[in-house]
Amino acid sequence: MGEKVVAGPFDLSDRRRYREKLQQCLTGLARLLDEQRFDRPRNLMGLEIELNLAGPDGMPRMMNGQVLERIASQDFQTELAMFNLEVNIAPHRLGGRVFDRLAEELRTSLAYAHRKAKELDAGIVMIGILPTLGRDDLVSSNLSDVDRYTLLNDQIVAARGEDFKLDIDGVERLVCTSKSIAPEAACTSVQLHLQVTPGRFADVWNAAQAVTAVQVALGANSPFLFGHELWRESRPPLFQQSTDTRPPELQAQGVRPRTWFGERWITSAHDLFEENLRYYPALLPICDEEDPLKVLDEGGVPQLSELVLHNGTVYRWNRPVYGIAEGAPHLRVENRVLPAGPTVTDVVANAAFYYGVVRALAEDARPVWTRLPFEAAEANFDAACRYGIDARLEWPRRGRYAGTAQVDAVHLVRDELLPLAAAGLDAWGIEPADRDFYLGVIEEGCRRRTNGASWQAATFHRALEKGLDREAALAATTRRYSELSRLGEPVHTWPVGL
Repeated sequence: MGEKVVAGPFDLSDRRRYREKLQQCLTGLARLLDEQRFDRPRNLMGLEIELNLAGPDGMPRMMNGQVLERIASQDFQTELAMFNLEVNIAPHRLGGRVFDRLAEELRTSLAYAHRKAKELDAGIVMIGILPTLGRDDLVSSNLSDVDRYTLLNDQIVAARGEDFKLDIDGVERLVCTSKSIAPEAACTSVQLHLQVTPGRFADVWNAAQAVTAVQVALGANSPFLFGHELWRESRPPLFQQSTDTRPPELQAQGVRPRTWFGERWITSAHDLFEENLRYYPALLPICDEEDPLKVLDEGGVPQLSELVLHNGTVYRWNRPVYGIAEGAPHLRVENRVLPAGPTVTDVVANAAFYYGVVRALAEDARPVWTRLPFEAAEANFDAACRYGIDARLEWPRRGRYAGTAQVDAVHLVRDELLPLAAAGLDAWGIEPADRDFYLGVIEEGCRRRTNGASWQAATFHRALEKGLDREAALAATTRRYSELSRLGEPVHTWPVGL
């Protein structure tokens, strides 16, 4: 959820001053870009995973503060609600056996956290949306006791000016309201970071946007919310609606939501930061003492704190990130589209596919974004969220003929994108053993047309056929999912049923 802040009242001058500081930050960013002050290529990737806490009965546990005290590691921190945690893995250099090392670190960290949670009759569940969450679990009183979350909730609620309406029409339809942003906490994700130079940023971001739908089709893992079976990946519509500051009148005018796919391919990182300032009013107008332009004049590197904070309140599925490490500024593309889980192997396989295919597409002599309308990429994203592994996507035809065609997501991956991902991983210097194993997980999931969402739905319906009522079936599905997830074999190998 971004930087820590301290809550406090705002007046009219705070927003005016914040807007001025944002413009100074944007000017500072432009100067850094023009002066080529950014870090050299380091091939660094990073990973964050949001997690759920649930008990042996499969029901959520509102106790992240107590569990974090037991874990006592800076790698773990709070997230929006009391049943959420987040684990952060230190940046790794892409190359060699990095994915095996990453998998081992994750297994060790998550197993340790789970042991500590069990001391409090809870456990770690890595899943997109916990199926057993009820509406009474997602209320403001269950938000984590952190100033940023309280303040963010208050500001979004004030901007909205009325209850949030959730209306998701999928296998079933869910319509309800919420008085807070707490339903957003149901959405737990994997966030993949890639540090890139300014010259490569636009190509990497465009490539990531183009394959976002494919990522969702492969990794969908969020078919249930509040007892309803909805989209195969229900996080995106839930996230958008639960953070939507627009009343219906502004929605009718076409005002952009704060959770946003975007509307165009870009030519530089500056495009995205500038759009965030132009389209979105501040939610947290907290000003830093730094004068970014003065810092630049004196040869220093500005923190651009206001820009970073504001950027963290615009929820793009591929977000631009400005940071400083070892005294040098850098840019990252933060890919936020994947749900958590089902296993460490699945998470790392999805990461390997992403890093490989994005590199290959970003370096293609005929970039996919010059042949795929942006509107088609957005429609693909919607289709993948709705239908998961069974989605049909629009994609440029191969060969000399222009235009696009509809293709099954699994055929697109197996016939075209997996070879590109392999070439991209080779370009990163990934060892063939790592490349073949993790891309093999993707290929087999496609062959069996299985991901976390399809397994959850199938197991839930088997439970209903056995005579369980809906609530019991969801709890049983969650318990079985948790058991198999900790065994660690990829989800396409899991037996369906209880």
